[in-house]
Amino acid sequence: FRWGTEGKVRRRSRDAQSSSEMATFIPIAGTGRDNGKSYNMERVLRSNILNSDYFVQLSKIEDFMDLVDEIYNEVDHVEPWMSGNARGPSTAFCLLYRLFTMELDDRNVNHLIRHRDSPYIRALGFLYVRYVRDPKEFGRWFDPFFKDDEEFAPMPGGKNVTIGAFVRDLVLDQYYFETIFPRCPEVTRRALVDRIVKLGFGDKPLGCGGGGGARRGGGPP
Repeated sequence: FRWGTEGKVRRRSRDAQSSSEMATFIPIAGTGRDNGKSYNMERVLRSNILNSDYFVQLSKIEDFMDLVDEIYNEVDHVEPWMSGNARGPSTAFCLLYRLFTMELDDRNVNHLIRHRDSPYIRALGFLYVRYVRDPKEFGRWFDPFFKDDEEFAPMPGGKNVTIGAFVRDLVLDQYYFETIFPRCPEVTRRALVDRIVKLGFGDKPLGCGGGGGARRGGGPP
């Protein structure tokens, strides 16, 4: 099981205390390895996650803050699959699915998307919302961040994008790298697109988490 350096964990934990000004936190107990729910994730990706050794280890983590520590220490991109020849599920998506099984409340989701220490913690929070929260509530979760200028690289070794571009693409694009999101009702999607346009941004997705470029696994451009 891959834990980061003690010093790094301490720094994240200390910084997280200051972020409590932005979001409150209550501990949540996990619900185990698999409860039979799909959480709107495509079947092949979900199956690979549930059968991965890393997810088996993650299922033993019962404390939300311990899982946040693991994201901080281990995640350096948010693609669904590993890059290169190893085509297993990515560390990020194994952690995302573990968050699904914890069935977070609003305070925990806010803790993720407003986190001050790592944009990857924030990105997983926004992916959590996109997959499992009611699309009718996307406005309150996404709208405050359409112009967020914190930068990170969604792809390993890829170019930096802003959190704002990443969040906008979660709304504008049905596809995410080599996987697909659950459908958003058209009325809800249109209202969000109109809001994005009013803020001065385009209404077309860049793809790949806002980074653009071709999807390695195929799918629409």
